[in-house]
Amino acid sequence: MGNRLTAPAWAVREYGKWRKRRRAWLAAFICTVAAVLICAPLLMIPGGSLMDNAEMKRMLSPILGEGKGFAVWHLIPLYPTISHFYRLLIESPAFYRLFWNTVGMTAAILLGQLAVGLPSAWAFAAFRFRGRNFLFGLYVVLMLLPFQVMLLPQYIVLQKLGLYNHPAAVILPAVFSTFPVFIMYRGFTRIDTEILEAARLDGAGEWQIYFYIGLPLGKMGIQAAMVLSFLEYWNLVEQPMAFLEEQAKWPLSLYLPQITIGQAGFAFAVAVMVLIPALFVFALGQDALEEGIAYIGVKT
Repeated sequence: MGNRLTAPAWAVREYGKWRKRRRAWLAAFICTVAAVLICAPLLMIPGGSLMDNAEMKRMLSPILGEGKGFAVWHLIPLYPTISHFYRLLIESPAFYRLFWNTVGMTAAILLGQLAVGLPSAWAFAAFRFRGRNFLFGLYVVLMLLPFQVMLLPQYIVLQKLGLYNHPAAVILPAVFSTFPVFIMYRGFTRIDTEILEAARLDGAGEWQIYFYIGLPLGKMGIQAAMVLSFLEYWNLVEQPMAFLEEQAKWPLSLYLPQITIGQAGFAFAVAVMVLIPALFVFALGQDALEEGIAYIGVKT
């Protein structure tokens, strides 16, 4: 067989462990760099909301003003101030009007999605009927269409219904969104069909199965859909800008349509106030959100 040398078994095992650790370190490094790049704009917001106008102008004038050179940024302001928050919370009544516009729109959308999307998702998951696959495939296609594609058809329909420049112009299309149906459907499909069949054999009606089995066992998918919908519609921009002409009816996401060098600090303060509810909902629904992301990859 010749004088061929082979490495000891322990050396092979150690080399394999080293390769796995190296891949893990490389993956961790890449994820860390990506996370820093993604979170960098968010890290700028708290410091920017506490900077005075002079410091803000000195740093951002190459971008928002007529200055030359490169913009710089300090995560911690040199001369912190709360003047932007005072102006926003004390001297800007329009902020509160648009804030409650956002709360009303988002609440109406979420309640409407529960009323419309929950039965639809349960029907797709619990029943087998003619045209089910085609109809669900149509749902998926509609989910993938961007707003720009649906802008003109929605505008025409809303004009015909007399809903243009009314909050319902934003609420109704969102209520019939297909994405929450898709997420809730994925959650319902994780329920064992044998449980449903056993309930039917025991004489339970379909509504009883829906309320006492479907909703409790599919609650994680429902919560995930609601969290994702809240994060999307709390920050809605395109639909209100397209369908609402009066600024008094706008949501908070359109509070500052034009940001100048003199309003940059004020805009950061607005961003902080907009972020607080979103971060609060995200913290409460983080587990459900992770489950919802997992549901997207579940194969049916």
